[in-house]
Amino acid sequence: MHDKDLKEAFVSNLNGTSLGEISLGSVLAPLCLISRGLVLILYFLGKGVYPFSWKVHLFLDFTMVVVPLVLSCTVLSDVLLLVILGLAAIDVSMLFQIYHKRKHTIPVQFHQTLKTFLETRLETKCTPFVTVFRVLVNVKTAISILAVDFAIFPRRYAKTETYGTGVMDFGVGSFILANSLVSPEARQKQASASKFSHVTKQLLSVWPLVVLGMVRLISVKALGYHEHVSEYGVHWNFFFTLAIVRVVASLLLTFFPANKSWIVSLAIGAIYQTTLEMTELKAFILHGSDRTGGFLSANREGVFSVIGYVAIYMAGVQVGLYVMEKRTLVKDWIKAILWLLLASFGLWTLLHVCQSFVEPVSRRMANLSYLLWTMAQSLYFLCCLITADLVLVFSKVLSKCSPVSSSWIIAQETTTQDPNTGTPLDEDKTTKKIDDLCLIQAVNRNQLLFFMLSNVMTGLTNVMLDTVNSSPWFSVCVLVSYMFANCSVIYILHIKKMTLKFW
Repeated sequence: MHDKDLKEAFVSNLNGTSLGEISLGSVLAPLCLISRGLVLILYFLGKGVYPFSWKVHLFLDFTMVVVPLVLSCTVLSDVLLLVILGLAAIDVSMLFQIYHKRKHTIPVQFHQTLKTFLETRLETKCTPFVTVFRVLVNVKTAISILAVDFAIFPRRYAKTETYGTGVMDFGVGSFILANSLVSPEARQKQASASKFSHVTKQLLSVWPLVVLGMVRLISVKALGYHEHVSEYGVHWNFFFTLAIVRVVASLLLTFFPANKSWIVSLAIGAIYQTTLEMTELKAFILHGSDRTGGFLSANREGVFSVIGYVAIYMAGVQVGLYVMEKRTLVKDWIKAILWLLLASFGLWTLLHVCQSFVEPVSRRMANLSYLLWTMAQSLYFLCCLITADLVLVFSKVLSKCSPVSSSWIIAQETTTQDPNTGTPLDEDKTTKKIDDLCLIQAVNRNQLLFFMLSNVMTGLTNVMLDTVNSSPWFSVCVLVSYMFANCSVIYILHIKKMTLKFW
């Protein structure tokens, strides 16, 4: 078997993993963010020399956020629960140490500290967990698109052939959702001209995605690069999906108000599923063997799955509207978590009913079950990230220390004090300094470039290496090196304050 055929077979005919394992994996990244924040606070309390040099910040963020994500889908995938429990125990011990330091410095009852925490005011300029969600989805995608070609990556995490739930299946849907969370409609940015002018603007703004899609198509065909045809089709790829979903969703939102986008989402999902069940469309997508009958036959998976992804995008706009509502108190965000968890539970229930009486999850068709699963899992992941952020807020309240990048800024009684002299530090300057040295902010500054760079590096790695037959530890070293190279390029651009936009 040729190397191309071997690699195609390696990612074909897979069935995914359980919903529970994917949900469990969603807890890891928030725990890593908590660990990173608590380490910074403890260091600040002990030394007071902060921020570090840019090299130290890059190394710290990479080793505490990115490396665990690489290891969790490779050598540690079979002991993921133990990893999460161990990391949670470490976080609890660090939090207790911060509380212990505060108790000895300023004796205070725990219930009084808890009351102060609940009444703490937060800056409303941004919602940091939305940024973190988008960055983590991008980073996890970058890891997975190369890791899937190595034997160390569990086959159950890869994209499924027809039905099933793999980690990468969720990654595709969450990538669409991540874009919709910060869409102009979700941020309630009023168009300067008519709504159709706004659609025209969106149409023009997606040209980089179309160009990238064409470049990928031409390079794959010219180099004979391995491709899984039943994933999107002969000519289609995810860049085209991103472009079309964005334009179609913008067009829909000129007719329907953004605060009713969840209704539009469910309507699209239900009508599409009904069409799949009552016509020959499902058989055409899944079992049609003729790829020579024209563009639609050649790319049926990519074309028709756009319908499901538009539904996900519309639902994401509704979520974006909700999470970007102005909330100033910690207790208001705790209520928001409870509402998001309730919505997630409702979606999980609907998913169970849909899988039992209609059909299982299928990313290939982007059916109704896939829509429900993507939204349920995404809301759960968002809740985990908000909770992690609130844990860091609690630690800031305890320590009177706020310099943790990509987390909420406390607006009330938040003068960060030098632990050695007790003198107040300039909060705005401190926050800006650490954000200028934060890897998460670096990826956020150039999200599309990071995604494009990851695709290019993945292609180069596959051309140069026999990924399928690589040893486990060599595979891990390659993946870590690949992610470090991607992150380093993006990080250097960030500290140079360079934002590369193509439109």
